[in-house]
Amino acid sequence: MQSLIGTGVALVTPFKKDFSVDIEALQRIVNFSIDGGVEYLVVMGTTAENATLTQAEKELVITTVINTNKGRLPLVLGVGGNNTMQIVEELKTGDFSAFEAILSVSPYYNKPTQEGIYQHFKAIAEASPLPVILYNVPGRTSSNMLPSTVIRLANDFENVVAIKEAAGDVVQAMQLIKNAPKDFLVISGDDMIALPIVLAGGAGVISVIGQGFPKEFSEMIRLGLNKKVSEAFKTQYFLSDCIDMIFEQGNPAGIKQVFQALGIAENTVRLPLVTVDDSLANRLNEFVKNSIK
Repeated sequence: MQSLIGTGVALVTPFKKDFSVDIEALQRIVNFSIDGGVEYLVVMGTTAENATLTQAEKELVITTVINTNKGRLPLVLGVGGNNTMQIVEELKTGDFSAFEAILSVSPYYNKPTQEGIYQHFKAIAEASPLPVILYNVPGRTSSNMLPSTVIRLANDFENVVAIKEAAGDVVQAMQLIKNAPKDFLVISGDDMIALPIVLAGGAGVISVIGQGFPKEFSEMIRLGLNKKVSEAFKTQYFLSDCIDMIFEQGNPAGIKQVFQALGIAENTVRLPLVTVDDSLANRLNEFVKNSIK
């Protein structure tokens, strides 16, 4: 899928100081990302704090992104969880007409076997009206979806078209790139190693920092895709300190502090997450201040 090559951004859900969803800030974030040159937008990923949103709030966020985007970029919708039957029902009954693909996280907490992971995504693939992007993020799910399981799914289901690989393991990503079917896309889910994965043959990234620095980060990935290595690494090393900082005290607390420093949105997160401490806030504010040209 050509539309998934390059930089996608996993949009945050901005909140006002009273913890309500900030629609105007969300509109600003969408436009900032689009104007910065990213290739697609991911709605309702884990970065959106969807675990703490009501169903009505999720629908409000989705509608706001669709209406703000106005068809300018492809949209990907997060549809995942650890209740397979519930996800299948959602896929069979939902309206996905505005979306290019779904992004579905490997089941968390349950800790299924590799066969359980395969059967979970088999059920999703058979129910989904859209192409499916698998999402492997062991740091959040407590289980690693092995390359053999991913490749089995990719070979067995034509609509399993990509993986967001966030194990933090370049070697594992390279195994996927080497052994997956020809048109299957390996998309980095780790901002820090997105460029090395692209240079190894990956298709791009679904990024957190990309929405805070869309121009710089998306250009870096395009340079990597075009094998302009030295130029790409200049941006990698420019952003590397900030990438470390935005994840230092949890996601999306870090990127929301960047948005506050940019004057785009408040840094409010919902419990059990808390805002970054003053020390990290000051360091992020200083980085943003020095990066604005």
